Amino acid sequence: MTIRIGTRGSRLALVQARAVARRLEALGYRVELVVVRTEGDRDRTRPFVELGAFGLFVREIERALLDGRCDLAVHSLKDLPTRLPEGLALLGVPERRDAADVLVARPAAFVPAAPGLPLGAGARVGTASARRRAFLAAERPDLAFGLLRGNLPTRLARVASGEFDATVLAAAGIERLREAGEELPLGQLVLHRLEPDRFVPAPGQGAIGIEGRADDAAIAPLVRVLDDPVLHREVRAERSLLARVEGGCQVPLGARARTVGEEIVLVAALGREDGSVARVEARGTSPEAVAEAAFAGLEGGDR
Repeated sequence: MTIRIGTRGSRLALVQARAVARRLEALGYRVELVVVRTEGDRDRTRPFVELGAFGLFVREIERALLDGRCDLAVHSLKDLPTRLPEGLALLGVPERRDAADVLVARPAAFVPAAPGLPLGAGARVGTASARRRAFLAAERPDLAFGLLRGNLPTRLARVASGEFDATVLAAAGIERLREAGEELPLGQLVLHRLEPDRFVPAPGQGAIGIEGRADDAAIAPLVRVLDDPVLHREVRAERSLLARVEGGCQVPLGARARTVGEEIVLVAALGREDGSVARVEARGTSPEAVAEAAFAGLEGGDR
């Protein structure tokens, strides 16, 4: 039996898809990667907020699932909308690396003693993320921002060239590419991990999600073997909160869940129009109930 996995063609997407492929091959299946170019890959010049709805990096892959060109899709889970097309389901969440964000800066702009963030006054930060921009600006109103899109190596290269003083990237992406032996244009760039309970990452950040047809009796059970039920429960809480906020790349929402004993502890943060950031922590055993409590706290303006 051959299983066809749909994926974006970026270096990181291929690394993630191959990781899932190896696990399926270890179970005795042949695997073929089907590379699909998405809307987010085609338009790299405009901010996400101008490109429309959440799902820029998955919609074409989901069409390939629905029309039978592939059997599964492997995504960075933070890119997957909470509302999936009819007939599709999140079948498995097999792994998560460090969910934190990493500040990547040129040495001349990196100032460890600076308040809030280790960047010099007026540093120019490149990002396309509304969440990252809102959280950075709340810490350091003096920072200047510019649009920086593209795959991870491209963004690193534009900082290394001096076009920007710094950017913020997902720690998991850097980790996965390094493990795969990919060369990254780090040069003399300084990497500084941002504490995820303060600089709260995107819902699902660092996790891989496997999407497939919900009624595929041959494929769905195979993926469930790969699923990490504890991790899946945590990301359910994060994604449930995201669904309540009703946004994606355009909404400055961070959510990070972890399991402590029998409970899920969900830390969430939401950028406000006045430039401040509301923060809340919720606990409980039900992912949906924890998300509802966090949402109520954010709406109430808890910090």
